[in-house]
Amino acid sequence: MKTAIVTGATRGIGKVIARHLSDAGYNLVLNYRTPSDSLTQFAETLKTKVLFVQGDVSDYNAAEDLVKKAIDTFGQVDLLVNNAGITKDNLIIRMSEAEFDSVIQTNLKGSFNCLRHVARNMMKQRSGRIINISSVVGLKGNIGQANYAASKAGVIGLTKTAARELAPRGVTVNAIAPGFIKTDMTDALSENAKKAALSQIPLGSFGSAEDVSNLVLFLASDQSAYITGQIIQVDGGMAI
Repeated sequence: MKTAIVTGATRGIGKVIARHLSDAGYNLVLNYRTPSDSLTQFAETLKTKVLFVQGDVSDYNAAEDLVKKAIDTFGQVDLLVNNAGITKDNLIIRMSEAEFDSVIQTNLKGSFNCLRHVARNMMKQRSGRIINISSVVGLKGNIGQANYAASKAGVIGLTKTAARELAPRGVTVNAIAPGFIKTDMTDALSENAKKAALSQIPLGSFGSAEDVSNLVLFLASDQSAYITGQIIQVDGGMAI
């Protein structure tokens, strides 16, 4: 049975990815930063073994501990989904150093940390899949999100470089760039803001976490064995 690590896995897109991977037969190592009373309840909905590991992936040592616990528990790691991410939106002229640094640390350095620590294990076993969650904002920018856009653009560069370095050992590295996905954040938008967002999407609707998770399952499968270094948009045509 294969094992997957998913960061930021107890809410939003990460939670749906975790559930779909469990349905597909993966044992799970689920990372989260903020404690929640619902973890036990969530675990009861999963069909496979699950290990919850609390930690901030922006911390190099915490990321190393996450991978070590996964290997100690399940023997190896076959899939890493770098999903953990935060936003601290502000216009550039108002953005504080702390707002910029914290987003870069979590979204970009956190992805590097986990990739860095899992890569050695995957190279030894000469197989593995790494999937980084980027964003269309990393491709086209967005007003008020200089920190987020920079972090997600960095994830794209990280993905392409890691794909080149790890390919000789049979490890693929790809990124998914979601657009507007139905989340608590989009639900909180005003009607005018929703209309403005929808006007940018040729398909005329927000995406779902399932749309992103479906692509994760494909990129994790044997069907995607000849795909690496790609940035695949799940955005309804928003960034055509």
